[in-house]
Amino acid sequence: MALNQNQGDECGSLLPTPEIHPIPPPALQIETLMMEMQSPDSGVKTQTQTVMIANIPHAVTGNDIMQWILQRLQITAEEALHLGDLFVKYGYIYPLQEPKNLTLRADGSLYRFQVSCTIYLAKKNIKRKGILEEYEKEHYNMLNQKINYKWDFVIMQAKEQYKAGKERKKEDRYALDCQERAYWLVNRTPPGMLDALEYGLDRVTDPNENKSPAPVRMSVACYLAIMGIVKYSEQFLSNDPILSGCLPSNPWISDDPEFWDLNAKLVEVPTRMRVERWAFNFSELIRDPKGRQNFQLFLKKEFSGENLGFWEACEDLKYGDQSKVKEKAEEIYKLFLAPGARRWINIDGKTMGITVKGLEHPHRYVLDAAQTHIYMLMKKDSYGRYLKSPIYKEMLAKAVVPQEGVKKSTGLFGRRHLRSSPSPIILRQQEEEAKAREAANTVDITQVMSKLDRRNQLQKEAPPK
Repeated sequence: MALNQNQGDECGSLLPTPEIHPIPPPALQIETLMMEMQSPDSGVKTQTQTVMIANIPHAVTGNDIMQWILQRLQITAEEALHLGDLFVKYGYIYPLQEPKNLTLRADGSLYRFQVSCTIYLAKKNIKRKGILEEYEKEHYNMLNQKINYKWDFVIMQAKEQYKAGKERKKEDRYALDCQERAYWLVNRTPPGMLDALEYGLDRVTDPNENKSPAPVRMSVACYLAIMGIVKYSEQFLSNDPILSGCLPSNPWISDDPEFWDLNAKLVEVPTRMRVERWAFNFSELIRDPKGRQNFQLFLKKEFSGENLGFWEACEDLKYGDQSKVKEKAEEIYKLFLAPGARRWINIDGKTMGITVKGLEHPHRYVLDAAQTHIYMLMKKDSYGRYLKSPIYKEMLAKAVVPQEGVKKSTGLFGRRHLRSSPSPIILRQQEEEAKAREAANTVDITQVMSKLDRRNQLQKEAPPK
């Protein structure tokens, strides 16, 4: 195995060592260069620097870093300065005097080398008050044991960076945090994730390896939403024509329209599956025209049929002709809402006030508040009694249960093999051939032969020229 991309770094590698390929990724090249820069023999010397009257330990100047890059890589000063800027922006080198200015200044400005992911974890531990992921806690404790002799320096530098980060603008701080987090997600891959720096067929990380997944924390709202989707899917499974099929047959495959006839909007006797669906929830009942018709019979017996009539009138107002909105709104008000109205509905005073005020300038949704009030009244009060009433039970008892019809042979996924239309050129050729055959059949062959005989006879009797 080749050397680790961070070997020589005091934090050590916490993952399997990837193989070095002939052309390593840019991140590996930078890591290698930074290891050489921090080498005690050939790297940049760190020492205590004096600024004014303060002594700053473990620091280097920007000019020293610049000179080392020039000598090591033999590049121009402009290229060396650009490379130094990348070192600072990606967090390998940290500016001490101007933490907000993430550039390399080739002068006496002081910088420190990061202690790699140790600083990142220490800073994250300070920010989140000790709340880290399980794998991060293991790394943090391991690093504490490995470089315990300079742990005070690590914590000091993490606090300095955290304090400097709080002084930045919110958007700059957020962008830098995302950049730093993304960098360490690549270079210190969490358990269960593939290392982005490993590529090709000979990956060290085996994607099929059984690993204990990190614990997933799910909020209560997310859990309830997922359970709601599962419950809905289980409830409507039998009514899904794709998953459970449709009876008596799929009209798009069998060319039998009986399925559409049985499920017409106001069919006299609906199917049993359709009637059972009315009991799923109130919206399924009121959305079905046949269900509303049956529900209206029940409401009339309870002397509250005006509630459903008002709801249907509001739906017609919302989705009807725009030019008749004002006229329809006035009719609905006179019929259902005005004092002494023939089909007066009972709504609270607050909702009535909102509705009357809105009718001064009527529009499509002017009756939404009153419609919602009546909808909830029918849902909470009348719907439960309807499901227990003889009207619903009688409809359920006489509902039709279609028997599976004869299926035609179908191809993959139940689809018919459709024949493509012939080319217009072929059709034209066929028409011309048909006309030629028809003309040939109408010609008298004896007349044609006699004409040919006379012509030949005349040619023989004619004198030679």
